[in-house]
Amino acid sequence: MGGMIPDWKKFNDPFNSVSRPAQMGPIWMEAQHKTGAEINDLIWIENPPASSYPACIAVKTAGLQSFEASEMYLRAVWKAVMVDSLDISKKEILLKIAGDLNISKSVAFDFDRFENEYNNELSRDAFRNDLRQISYNKIGRFPTMTLTKAGKGLIMTGYRPYEALVEAFDQLQLICEEQVV
Repeated sequence: MGGMIPDWKKFNDPFNSVSRPAQMGPIWMEAQHKTGAEINDLIWIENPPASSYPACIAVKTAGLQSFEASEMYLRAVWKAVMVDSLDISKKEILLKIAGDLNISKSVAFDFDRFENEYNNELSRDAFRNDLRQISYNKIGRFPTMTLTKAGKGLIMTGYRPYEALVEAFDQLQLICEEQVV
């Protein structure tokens, strides 16, 4: 979890000239155009989240249960903010998302455990570890993908088509083969 927006006083994306919520709308309009994903870009004007940190901690909390729970919770949070325009910086919204997952029963998800573990030391530490990794890799924009193999690595930032991802995997393979020779 990248924790892109600690709060709007600290957030600044000079690459995209974004420092206020309303400036985020065009970025998400472009993401919608490139990916075809359903996105309600008006959230950045009508009901912008005050921070992405609470949602990141919530995803890490779900991950304490299982990888599947984490993935499902992440998708549910994304839909809540980007489609349903819900403020995912609010605990009651994050708990509602967890409750809905618990009811769906499509994966083992324990709402009571989630509620007890949300924002406790273990879930905050899991998020802090992600933030340390982002700092270590000097990642300042999202999406960013890090690829590593045999101690060598590549970092790709921004949207990339499938062909570019395949090329990156191939480059990493070549780098590793050269290391062996």
